[in-house]
Amino acid sequence: PAAVVLDATGVRDVDALAEVHAALHPVVRSVATSGRVVVLGAPLDAEDHHQAAAQQALEGFTRSLGKEIGGGRTVNLVRLTDAAAAGSTLCFLLSPASAYVSGQVIEVGPPDDSAAPPDAPELPLAGRTALVTGAARGIGAAVAETLAGQGARVVVLDVPQAEQEARRLAERLGGTALALDITAADAGERIAAAVPGGLDVLIHNAGVTRDRRLANMPAERWSSVLDVNLASVLRTTDALLGSGTVNRGGRIVATASIAGLAGNAGQTNYGASKAGIAGLVRSLAPRALAEHGVTVNAVAPGFIETRMTAAVPLFIREAGRRMNSLAQGGLPVDVARTTAWLAHPASGAVNGQVVRVCGQSLLGA
Repeated sequence: PAAVVLDATGVRDVDALAEVHAALHPVVRSVATSGRVVVLGAPLDAEDHHQAAAQQALEGFTRSLGKEIGGGRTVNLVRLTDAAAAGSTLCFLLSPASAYVSGQVIEVGPPDDSAAPPDAPELPLAGRTALVTGAARGIGAAVAETLAGQGARVVVLDVPQAEQEARRLAERLGGTALALDITAADAGERIAAAVPGGLDVLIHNAGVTRDRRLANMPAERWSSVLDVNLASVLRTTDALLGSGTVNRGGRIVATASIAGLAGNAGQTNYGASKAGIAGLVRSLAPRALAEHGVTVNAVAPGFIETRMTAAVPLFIREAGRRMNSLAQGGLPVDVARTTAWLAHPASGAVNGQVVRVCGQSLLGA
């Protein structure tokens, strides 16, 4: 089989976990190369510690299976509040678009109808406006290309120094370029002015690194990373939600990193900023949905092959490629496709999630 989907939502005690073993033991060897295994679980019941223990056990099971299954296969767990809302998530996890997403636990809430269904399923973002920060190159450019390929009108935002690259990309995609320092105090106002019809998708991708061990890190290296990677995201998100620039049914996707989840030597500034993104998402998501009809999620890339990683010394680069269950580096398009799933109009039930795009890195949870 190209994919196996196991319904374990009814598992409520340790004895029932034997059914998980019984169901997958006979078939796991036969899953096709680069195939998919998706386990469906239920939310943990705060009133039933036996159910909570059994359902939590599914996380350890799926993550362990992901690390042993090999052959480019992925294993993920989807916790369902309502099966009717699982469509976009299952379509993503069972598709080639999720090739570098494994060992993840994704919670899917109740159905959300704040975004109208797309008129053309093959172009789910047709008629919608998406803004991508840090979009002139690398992951940001891949995200812009992917969203445009799904029908979005893309605003390519990058610093003035990258304006020419941003303009060339925007012209190729049929979008517009916006040269702007995202850390500027009036960045939110200037973005709002550039999209008079509002935004349907806001992608916070801009980021910098200024690596150095803490004992050798001057204050400027600390503050510049925190300002670009975290403070600017907080400021512009607050401004754009407060002004109503992000339309109802909109999607906000920020870029975290496994460095923020697992830590990384020489990156206390970067790790702090990216962990802060996770905290922002988890706190803001329920309020943004309730008050504005907007979902807030994050992607957390692992080792992605970009110009930045190409400059890393060969030994470290090879280690980065191999330190995950798939034993290879990811591509910018892997992050872009995950971002596009979270931006999809049908993904309104996915909210407050931080999804690692790391091939199931052997570091961190």
